[in-house]
Amino acid sequence: MGTCMIRHRRRLAGRPRPLAFEACEQRRVMSGTGLLPVYDTGSPDVVELWVDPAAGSDARSGASRELAVQTLSEAWRRVPTRTTLSQGVRINLVAGTYPQSAVPHFWESRHGTFTAPVIIRAADGPGTARLPSLNNFDCRHLHLVGLEVTAGGGDVVQIQASSHVLLRDTTIRGTGQIATYAVPQEALKVNQSQHVYIEHCDISGAWDNAVDFVAVQYGHVVGSRIHRSGDWAMYAKGGSAYLTITGNEFFDAGTGGFTAGQGTGFEFMVAPWLHYEAYDIAFTNNVIRDVEGAGIGVNGGFNILLAHNTLVNVGSRSHVIEVVHGLRSCDGDAATCAANLTVGGWGTATPGREESIPNKNVVIVNNVVFNPGAASRWQQFAVAAPRTPAAGSNIPSPARADDGLVIRGNLIWNGPVGHELGIEPAALAADVVATNSINTVRPAFVDLAGGDYRLAASFVPPTSVVIPSFAWAAAPTRPAVPVGRSDMSVRFDHAGVARLGPQAPGAFVAAGVTPPVDPLPVVPPPVDSLRPSILAVVAPRAAVYRPGAVLVFTVRFSEAVTVVGGPRLAFMVGRALQRAEYVSGSGTDRLLFRWTVPPGLSAPAGIRLTRQIALPPGAAIADLAGNPAVPAFTPLVTSGIRILPRRR
Repeated sequence: MGTCMIRHRRRLAGRPRPLAFEACEQRRVMSGTGLLPVYDTGSPDVVELWVDPAAGSDARSGASRELAVQTLSEAWRRVPTRTTLSQGVRINLVAGTYPQSAVPHFWESRHGTFTAPVIIRAADGPGTARLPSLNNFDCRHLHLVGLEVTAGGGDVVQIQASSHVLLRDTTIRGTGQIATYAVPQEALKVNQSQHVYIEHCDISGAWDNAVDFVAVQYGHVVGSRIHRSGDWAMYAKGGSAYLTITGNEFFDAGTGGFTAGQGTGFEFMVAPWLHYEAYDIAFTNNVIRDVEGAGIGVNGGFNILLAHNTLVNVGSRSHVIEVVHGLRSCDGDAATCAANLTVGGWGTATPGREESIPNKNVVIVNNVVFNPGAASRWQQFAVAAPRTPAAGSNIPSPARADDGLVIRGNLIWNGPVGHELGIEPAALAADVVATNSINTVRPAFVDLAGGDYRLAASFVPPTSVVIPSFAWAAAPTRPAVPVGRSDMSVRFDHAGVARLGPQAPGAFVAAGVTPPVDPLPVVPPPVDSLRPSILAVVAPRAAVYRPGAVLVFTVRFSEAVTVVGGPRLAFMVGRALQRAEYVSGSGTDRLLFRWTVPPGLSAPAGIRLTRQIALPPGAAIADLAGNPAVPAFTPLVTSGIRILPRRR
């Protein structure tokens, strides 16, 4: 990166100042130690492909450093598209700066496997290969290792409709002024994807969020620095589920540090996770500092654990911890919103309306909150009162933010003894006062100014509490979501040190403890054995159609599917069997079928759909794990789609 001036603002003793862009940032990621989770990459079978932006030539084979191609676009072109790989590809990037003209604008449809992934790595060490923004769609088993990605607009890195994506030892940086919005909206944005793993990365620079997860299921964020954002440092929302977020540092954020849930347009959610904003999130062992809003929170979550985190200088504009409703809107695609309602999702199909999403089983235990200077502006917590959802929203009424809420074992030093608690229900307020140390014990740290957030060895902290088990009996069943974890016990700390015996609150076991030598064995991702099913078929609007008119049908599946060959959607027009041909949608949860009205047909009483998708020889529909789809569905009423001859 060269040399530059670095302004590192701790602001431990007072209120955070308005966020400003740091002229350049030192790349510093946390080392992988001890018991922190690690994604198992196995022993992949790959062919090597080299890229050298200075000395390469796209006419070469790329088989070695000496025979490197020049552009990353050429290397990416050589990876087979829309084909499940039997042998993976490792693209080795020689140290240098890769200009936008030499990098794909859109990274699309490379389908690796666990044993044959697509790997893009900095061959000369982390941070040596410098890239512009990356926009990824429909990729599987893609590993980005040691890269440095920098951009000044849009989103720095976006991952959409993909699975098994690993980001390791990678810097993602948005440049520009946050105060004037002259900076990317998000540094890392991940949408409608599964099995996403972020390890030992540095992600920063966005006027909105440094990390934005929407409808992301399965994965983890480990040992990373996530910072410099105008809104949240990170949230996981839109039906995000089964995520572990541990051993990270979140800092220099505006609205909040980390939130499980928030607010989502109904049409952007993925079945079956159509109810809560977040399910089964374990947020543990993190350091959250210098955040103007709440350090941690839950906005519409089910079975959420916030435990053993250390918060320093948070809440200057509001409160330190929040448990409030999520929000659900329809952002314009009323048909998809209505389809999500029909299958049992929670929300609205009316653009412009918002519904409140409740919480259930939120556990906030064994955290340390320390505001040594100014207190949070208003109160300690924000726990929202019940709300009444609209009829037809499918949301339980009343929509409670505190159903099953547990707040215990937390050590909080924030403001005067009489600082407002912020919890209205009398029974819950009494339990929180009795089971937490709030402004009664001042924590002592090893060296806050030097960035050592361990409790001092001489400090005797209050006793922590046992993390309860999580039940799944109350999970929504229409549509039913996969069962997640019941045991979310925290067995290691921020640095990977084993937690043995009674535990102190906060992100660290104790001062002076070194990580264990032998890590836990890495565990591969869970095996997907569920067959995708059809949730709904969306037909064209009721109208009269004549020869030459084009009718488009949308078939919505319970998860993303891939298509081989030419599936067909069959229906009767009078006594004539007709078939709409598959046209697009492979890699998503929505397939489009098209039929052009031929001359000579008539169905004045409407068409009639058959009960399943036809799969001619060679045609198949399966999910990303290879499970064949169930082709049957319940036909919808299509009597309003009338076919008449051409007018004379």
